[in-house]
Amino acid sequence: MRVRLIAVGNKMPKWVTEGYDEYAKRLPKDFALELVEIPMSPRGKNTDIPKAIRKEGDSMLEAIPSGDKVIAMEVLGKEWSTDQLADQTEQWRMDGYNVSLLVGGPDGLDPRCTARADQTWSLSRLTLPHPMVRVILAEQIYRAWTLMNNHPYHR
Repeated sequence: MRVRLIAVGNKMPKWVTEGYDEYAKRLPKDFALELVEIPMSPRGKNTDIPKAIRKEGDSMLEAIPSGDKVIAMEVLGKEWSTDQLADQTEQWRMDGYNVSLLVGGPDGLDPRCTARADQTWSLSRLTLPHPMVRVILAEQIYRAWTLMNNHPYHR
């Protein structure tokens, strides 16, 4: 199984890269976590934000491999407990799916990405910094894997 994190933004602070990489490297090759960074459209005083979001959405949709189960990260998505995430992940694996997780930029996810998604997931009703979401997702995917494999990380 492969989990692909498709996220807007490609100039992350060092702590984000290190945090993400720490959890991604802990996963075995048969449960790989792969990051696909989508360049954020330039933002400025006169930026047409909906147009910028559409451009990012185009790139995100192109990055989704055919046949993947697509999960849009949305503040109004379904909240899962860690156990529910592990159960859901195990179900995807048993069904033979690879998964693409979509994380929008600071102005949100293109509505076409949400429409393309098979499910929506919310980490919290709080608005989280998009760089931090990468680290949290990587840790939660790793934690789900540890639960599925009776690893002592999750107690």
